[in-house]
Amino acid sequence: MYNFDEIIERQGTNALKTDVLEERYGRADLTPLWVADMDFKTPDFILDALRERLNHPILGYTVEPKEYWESIINWVRDHHQWEVKREWLTYIPGVVKGIGAVINAVTKPDEKVIIQPPVYHPFRYTTLGNKRPIVYNPLKKVGEGYEMDFENLEKVVDEKCHLLVLSNPHNPAGIVWSKETLVKLADFCYDHNIIVISDEIHCDLALWENKHIPFATVSEKANKIAITFAAPTKTFNIAGVVSSYAIVPNDELRSRFFGWLIANELNEPHLFAPIATTAAFTKGEEWRKEMLRYIEGNIDYVIDYLRDNIPAIKPLRPQASFLVWLDCKALGLKHDELVDLFVNKAHLALNDGEIFGIGGEGHMRLNVGSPRAILEKALKQLKEAVEQTASNKSKK
Repeated sequence: MYNFDEIIERQGTNALKTDVLEERYGRADLTPLWVADMDFKTPDFILDALRERLNHPILGYTVEPKEYWESIINWVRDHHQWEVKREWLTYIPGVVKGIGAVINAVTKPDEKVIIQPPVYHPFRYTTLGNKRPIVYNPLKKVGEGYEMDFENLEKVVDEKCHLLVLSNPHNPAGIVWSKETLVKLADFCYDHNIIVISDEIHCDLALWENKHIPFATVSEKANKIAITFAAPTKTFNIAGVVSSYAIVPNDELRSRFFGWLIANELNEPHLFAPIATTAAFTKGEEWRKEMLRYIEGNIDYVIDYLRDNIPAIKPLRPQASFLVWLDCKALGLKHDELVDLFVNKAHLALNDGEIFGIGGEGHMRLNVGSPRAILEKALKQLKEAVEQTASNKSKK
């Protein structure tokens, strides 16, 4: 049994989550429930592997150990029933950097990139930063969830659209896309000569009975156009040890992308990436399962608490990951008022929904990857802030 109730102080460790609150939110006295790492201790089997390597006094140039790639291949096969060949794999220095690399390797400056907001904001930032035009195909709100809008996709795509960035599972809504949806997307993109980057960094965080499906596996068409990104970092809370990898089955596409990485020496993992990855993927299954059960309990707690105490905030139950998408529109607050409620009244740091693009308005993204006691305190603060805001409004 692992202890996920342990509260670990992160302030003063240069943790992004805690040490930039003044800069990002205007005050430092906030409970940080924003950036997508967890407040659980990185498991000992990873820390022990890193410590063992540090017993050797030279940190020089290294080669990739054979077990590094074997651990990835075995993990993907065992968890996602995908037989990945060694030559399909490469290290990448982070998923967002990988998106930038693909943009530069396979698109021309006038070719367009499709994203489907509300979605992970670096999809937009990285595309614009690399001076590529963006085509938006917003997700459709259906009931309490979202679906891809294939009718609109047909309307907005033209011959200059060459790349689509897919969030699978979806961030921030936590959607595990169905095989039917992924097949339909693959058919459309293949027929329109569009490459698909499938960001699958949350793939090992499927909750309850949900099952992640790698985009590249759903059809032969998908296999030919897919560049898949994944990593152990979200699952095992090692975001600071950059250890992402790409899987590209198509020979021609792989040659273009891998060739660009090799030319820029971005395909070589740093010393600690193979060590942390191998430890996670060979020793981490029990920890992963216990962590997911704890996350499920946290999500249930948040949903029940909001229903009973703040019914105007409606959480979308995620099918994957430790991120909960909160619909706050029923509070009747403008954007600045909503941010002020969370930051200055409730003293909480969440991700503002607007950064996720079209459809993110009136939402906040809550990270529940924390000890339960932190969530209990945070939601109590939010309840008091909402009640005080309502009281102040009624007096006007």
